[in-house]
Amino acid sequence: MRLISILSITSSFLIRSAATARSDLKHPTPTGLFERRSTWVHPGVMISQDQIDYFKSEVAASSSPWLAAYDQLLDQTAVANATYTPSPVPTVVCGSYSIPDVGCSAEREDSLAAYANALAWIVSEEQSYADRAIDIMNSWSSTVLTHNDSNAPIQSGWVGSIWARTGELIRYSDAGWRTSEIDDFEVMLRTAYMPLVIGGSTYNGNWELVMTEAAMFMGVFLENSTAYNTAMELFEARVPAYIYLTSDGSLPVYPRGISTEAALISYWEGQSSFEASGMAQETCRDLEHTGYGLASIAHVSEMSRIQGTDLYQTSIGTRLQAALEFHTQFLEGIDVPSWLCSGTLDLTLLSTTEIGFNAFATRMDYNNLTYTEEWTVSPYGIASWVKYVNKICFLVSQHS
Repeated sequence: MRLISILSITSSFLIRSAATARSDLKHPTPTGLFERRSTWVHPGVMISQDQIDYFKSEVAASSSPWLAAYDQLLDQTAVANATYTPSPVPTVVCGSYSIPDVGCSAEREDSLAAYANALAWIVSEEQSYADRAIDIMNSWSSTVLTHNDSNAPIQSGWVGSIWARTGELIRYSDAGWRTSEIDDFEVMLRTAYMPLVIGGSTYNGNWELVMTEAAMFMGVFLENSTAYNTAMELFEARVPAYIYLTSDGSLPVYPRGISTEAALISYWEGQSSFEASGMAQETCRDLEHTGYGLASIAHVSEMSRIQGTDLYQTSIGTRLQAALEFHTQFLEGIDVPSWLCSGTLDLTLLSTTEIGFNAFATRMDYNNLTYTEEWTVSPYGIASWVKYVNKICFLVSQHS
């Protein structure tokens, strides 16, 4: 994860000429879009029981593309390797770009491997997959104590989110996870992950989005309403500060920690002209990190829908829909206008559009995501088994 780049000459001029604080700042405040949570649906982190049953029936019927996606998942090393061995460490040390990397890569890979095996288990009901997922979770919950260095918060967000998804599937599927092991896993989430994510972040927006995603997901697993509601309030304030709509006015909504117009423009990577809905705070940084932010918004919306509040139907959904279509148009060949990021974009976007696209196009039957559809259903060219996990989640989410 790279740091914010050095300001351009133009941005430096703006800082000098607009250094005083304004009294009319549009700081985001909680909008009350969500119902404060005190009751829970399980499994309820990204995938519901109805969706599990739906996916299983499609695979059993050899329906396309469900069966093909599932077979591709089973062929990946993390699932096919019966001797997969996790590599937990007591203290995960993650610097920028994972330098240093003391357990960072291993933790991410192990958590994703556990999740992939949990997905394989809930479809096949083959005990070996459940056992492998449980073994990976137990290995880490009996070892890891904390996270250190500059990327500790976002690392905890990435991995805490995946652990909660995995634990939710295994815990509520009669997989043979012992009560004592679940207790240890809960302690791990409470002590090694939650403290690093619950306060959010004022760094680039994708940080706070995935950190609040993780806090809410863990909140569901732990049935911790305080953590869930606290993180949701931060999330509700972050989304309008991350995705711009023309209805916001001539400038984006100010995030917490930003108090001048010059600082806001700097935060938006020097972008000073806002002419289209869907721009994101990290658009001019690159589409990869922007995609991480959009994915977290979709993930939280998916979880919240299962828990009883459909954020897709709110202004959060409006912003997400606009952002998906705004960014994928450039991936599908539309020229970048000169007013946007000086006419140049880093067009690296990974497989992060599936969940949001499905919510709008399949579940809500919107027909105005032309570019998003073209990008989402086309090959990504990503040489990673992780895309099959994403595809499984995409196909599962097609059932409400």
